[in-house]
Amino acid sequence: MHDAAIRRLTLGCLLAGFAGPEVPGWLAQALADGLGGVVLFGSNIGDGTGIARLTGELRTAAARDVVVALDEEGGDVTRLDAERGSTSPGAAALGHLDDAATTEAVYAAIGARLARAGVTLNLAPVADVNVDPRNPVIGVRSFSADPGIAARQVAAAVRGLQRAGVAACPKHFPGHGATAADSHHEVATVTRSRAQLDAAELVPFRAAISAGARSVMTGHLLVPALDASAIATVSRPITTGLLRDELGFTGTVVTDALEMRAVSATIGIAEGFAQALAAGADAIETGAQDAAHLVDPIVEAVTNAVHDGRLRVDRLEDAARRTAALATPGDPSGVADPPDVATRCLEIHGTLPVLHRPLVVECRSPNGVATGALPWSLAEVIAARVPGTETLTVDGPASPIDAEGRSLVVVVRDPHRHPWQRAVLDAAMRHPDSVIIDAGWPADDLPDGVPLVRTRGVAPGLFAAVADLLAAGVRS
Repeated sequence: MHDAAIRRLTLGCLLAGFAGPEVPGWLAQALADGLGGVVLFGSNIGDGTGIARLTGELRTAAARDVVVALDEEGGDVTRLDAERGSTSPGAAALGHLDDAATTEAVYAAIGARLARAGVTLNLAPVADVNVDPRNPVIGVRSFSADPGIAARQVAAAVRGLQRAGVAACPKHFPGHGATAADSHHEVATVTRSRAQLDAAELVPFRAAISAGARSVMTGHLLVPALDASAIATVSRPITTGLLRDELGFTGTVVTDALEMRAVSATIGIAEGFAQALAAGADAIETGAQDAAHLVDPIVEAVTNAVHDGRLRVDRLEDAARRTAALATPGDPSGVADPPDVATRCLEIHGTLPVLHRPLVVECRSPNGVATGALPWSLAEVIAARVPGTETLTVDGPASPIDAEGRSLVVVVRDPHRHPWQRAVLDAAMRHPDSVIIDAGWPADDLPDGVPLVRTRGVAPGLFAAVADLLAAGVRS
């Protein structure tokens, strides 16, 4: 095969990132030359009002349908609502509710919004079973630590998204929930036996495949029980042997972003691209960085792999076809507005206090790369509802808290991962008129005897539902 044909096929497998809300010249040319599509991030979307114009310009530049992807998980990870917070409760909150019909309706509404915006592929839902509560990157992005609940919810999310014609992409195969590392920064190792994987991690992916998921994302995970020498992204035993041959997946295999250090700092982006194709991946995303400087090295690496026999031409052709299958625009007609389920997603223990001039102490844990900055808070919405509210934000070891003569509302997030929050919890335990709001993955060692509300996420709707409950009992 001539190098020009290899180049076009390689471009057809590439989902590139770019900077800003406009289509740059290099991207317009790459689209005209056969680029498979793009993945959109915060710098491209902004407040979300210009996304339909942008996706239309991408198709105009390509003179055809192209893959337009993003991560709209809902809850803590949102692209459409990054500046104001997701309109959906998020996976962990929905998993607690465990109502498949509700989850399907929520994700159908997400799919309809994406379809109207011109997005064809949603890099969601998260299918990871959050086995390890110390996990630094999954947490409330997971539906549950229970494989059965996670499987039901993932399947419902897949059905909902694809009802609107937007391809779902369960991730991060074969499962990122039992790791203590974040693959954005380093290789994450899953030290689980094959029996454990079958009993937990693989259960939601099997359910997603049975539900008709059009794509699945592989993670930058080293899973010695499956392949001791290569991460899943570039592992043929995992991508082809397990996902395709054993689990029977026939759709498009998408990789996680190659700019993540688990790949970029080890194999390298260009070589990782070629190895991922050889392993059985189809649509390969580079990440949020502008990919202008990556296109030629990627093409060169794939061309070399073809010429030296490491990558078969028919494998490259198959990958390009499978990537193109994700470019079909969705159809949001007939999808209803999302149900208002935030209050049903809350878990309440004890009798909530009648608030009096509350002091709201909000612990701001560091956010992961996937989540990004969260510009909204529970303190603000309580202050808007309850007269005399004062707020205090804590992001590390703090001075003693004085709430004498006031109610005390303490908001924590993952205190099992951030021990400095213990001092704030101790203040709640000592205070006679307090309530704890646990906004992260449920901590199992919170003080006994203190009223508790678990939100399992920081979506504005969840916080508004908590504020409404607390404001219902206010004394002057």
